[in-house]
Amino acid sequence: MLAAVTITLFLLNLRRAGERAGRLAERLSTSEKTHEIQRQMLDAASRRPADRDALADRLRDGRF
Repeated sequence: MLAAVTITLFLLNLRRAGERAGRLAERLSTSEKTHEIQRQMLDAASRRPADRDALADRLRDGRF
């Protein structure tokens, strides 16, 4: 009886650990996507024109 209870608790603990690992993997994936989007936004911000005149020059030259 004790062995059956021990094995059952062990299996439940494995299941819980697997669920926890799955949630951590999902959180990591979401975090990586968020960081990639933020990096793209920072990259776009670094390439934007400094002021209206620079924007007008860029549009005249055809460089969007």
